[in-house]
Amino acid sequence: MSQSEAQTEPEMNAAPSPALPLPLPPSALVTSSEMGAVAVPGASVPAKLSQGQLEHLADLYRQMYLIRRLEEEAARAYAQGKIGGFLHLYIGQEAVAVGSIAALRPDDYVVTTYRDHGVALTKGMSAKALMAELFGKATGCSKGLGGSMHLFDKATNMLGGYGIVGGHIPLASGVAFASKYRADGRVTLCYFGEGAVSIGGFHEGVSLAALWKLPIVFICENNEYSMGTPLSRTMSVEDVSLKAIGYGIDRDRFFVEDVLTVEARIGEAVKRARELSLPTLVEVRTYRFRGHSMSDPAKYRTNEELEERKQKDPLFRARLQLAKEGFGEARLKSMDDDVEREVQEAITFADESPEPDASLLESTTYDGPFAA
Repeated sequence: MSQSEAQTEPEMNAAPSPALPLPLPPSALVTSSEMGAVAVPGASVPAKLSQGQLEHLADLYRQMYLIRRLEEEAARAYAQGKIGGFLHLYIGQEAVAVGSIAALRPDDYVVTTYRDHGVALTKGMSAKALMAELFGKATGCSKGLGGSMHLFDKATNMLGGYGIVGGHIPLASGVAFASKYRADGRVTLCYFGEGAVSIGGFHEGVSLAALWKLPIVFICENNEYSMGTPLSRTMSVEDVSLKAIGYGIDRDRFFVEDVLTVEARIGEAVKRARELSLPTLVEVRTYRFRGHSMSDPAKYRTNEELEERKQKDPLFRARLQLAKEGFGEARLKSMDDDVEREVQEAITFADESPEPDASLLESTTYDGPFAA
């Protein structure tokens, strides 16, 4: 997903490049109307689902669509100057967060990178708290002090987005160690990009998890370009999951085609962690439809490649399957409209929320009897 964000990224507060015009071009996603009318070339629809499974898929689709629409509006707000600093969008990768977190219990933990919006929403953070944080408002999940890369929600056990690539992986192992020490039966999911695999923190975190047999699942979201460099130029071995062999832990690897597959495959690793207290390294091959961040025009790939990948969009596939299996176009439209209302309410909430003031400084800097 990235290489070190500690390196200076150009135009930190600049408006998007000409390659990212607003309003968003139709090719930025497959719209709801397109989903109902266009077949996906080369994309097979999974086997017929039971009614219960269909309702479950509809819930997962809604979560993915909410992420997609919030990310689009975040891009718009960034161009309008309402969001400053870095902004790394999750467009295209929604099925990874939604499918994997569907395999968890509500009290399980997640730790992730700075491309954290989708994980935070799926774990239960409200759209309002997320958008307010992106706007730097006091009503945000981190009181406007963290911004896009540092979302955190104690109530849902979303233990943070982290800005230092690979630095959060040993922390996630520490969370899993705490669960094992307390014998609380919880599992930790740790997300990172393929750019973090060459960072020392990755190897330290996986090594400790293997040594201490920790209940953790390491999920490498391999979107093939790190910060903007093809896999062939950054990794000597393309299969990230092979790294697991050196530590004697289980591994899995698959290409994301639909959200239910993600849930099932990650679910196996979660079960192993919960029942046997054993870690797993899973490489999930995915693809981001936008640049690394808002300052990235993504000129390192062709438009043809991008359009081909959009035709295999897991969000598209989920809606197509719902429509084909009789979920009902009216229900799908109602769901889409409900998401749109939630997104617009989040934007209004963020717009109208107050800026953090000086009263927050002491309580967020000091801890102890002298702190207010």
